[in-house]
Amino acid sequence: MKIIDIYIIKKFLGTFFYAISLLIVIVIVFDVSENLDSFIENDAPFGAIVVDYYINFIPYFINLFIYLFTFISVILFTSKLAGDTEIIAILSSGISFRRLLLPYLMSALILTLISLYLGNFLIPKTNQVRRVFKGTYMEKLNKDNDKHIHIQIKPNTFVYVESFNSSKGMGQKFSLEELDGQLLKYKVMADRINWDESKQKWHLKNYYIRIIDSLGVQTVEQGKEKDTTINLKTTDLYKIKERFEEMNFFELNAFIKREKQKGSIVYRKYEIEKHKRMSGPVAIIILTFIGVALSSRKVRGGIGLHLGIGIALTFTYIMFMQFSTVFSVYGGLSPLIAAWIPNTIYLFIGIYLLQKAPK
Repeated sequence: MKIIDIYIIKKFLGTFFYAISLLIVIVIVFDVSENLDSFIENDAPFGAIVVDYYINFIPYFINLFIYLFTFISVILFTSKLAGDTEIIAILSSGISFRRLLLPYLMSALILTLISLYLGNFLIPKTNQVRRVFKGTYMEKLNKDNDKHIHIQIKPNTFVYVESFNSSKGMGQKFSLEELDGQLLKYKVMADRINWDESKQKWHLKNYYIRIIDSLGVQTVEQGKEKDTTINLKTTDLYKIKERFEEMNFFELNAFIKREKQKGSIVYRKYEIEKHKRMSGPVAIIILTFIGVALSSRKVRGGIGLHLGIGIALTFTYIMFMQFSTVFSVYGGLSPLIAAWIPNTIYLFIGIYLLQKAPK
């Protein structure tokens, strides 16, 4: 590794961590001022505020803005190199522009690996603590559904609950129907249903079971109480705001697989989250090359012009990501395509800009 490689890597990573550290301090100050009333009103302990909320908030914030600050960092120090004619000197010494990109690529790969680890493993773990604090002292993250809950727990099997109390794990007026095509072959009804944590089973009160075989012969069973195993979790019966925040990569995959087996469409939001956790880190590399191509030329506007163009491009990338997410969740766009559309568009922009960059 040449001295110039070490110099660029130090400048790249040093500028990135310095810039994002300053912004973290600023954001925390604003967040404290915004949530101070909630902390005081709910008697949040000072230690819990610092450790459970804000310490666990830092990884989430870094990963949220890692693309933007990677781009800004590249433009800041590369524009300065170009302004001081150091880029011209490097290229004049016989180093090709392609070779000059190597330390940028190495730095971007380091940040990509950090982002992959943060988004898929560390942040879900810290979010478990942060969301407990948030649900206790700031806002209620669990919300009971309105009455008349209809869900599909597996293909051709449907559950209805008139109402469900998440704090007690108890539902009223329960029924389960299993169909064979258009024909009913199994039905369970109960006045009340309770989740028994110790037995990991559902407890039915005043139940009625009806079984219909292929010949149409019916068998009926009824009684006061019965424990049964159903492919149904209490979390299926109430809303958890942004539940995917607590799931690591493997838990997210397991949840998506389970929802698909149930025939549910809820998985789409979770699947696009999974693909965004993979496509986002790759964007770091693409935006790094775009930043180098934009800022390696010495122009009259200097850093200000480069920075303005860079920020505009970055926010356009974020806008594309939001649009594609909405089309995937509420339209027919594949989550995989939705997550990778912005990267594909900006890859071609990056290739074009690199071709136009000074050689």
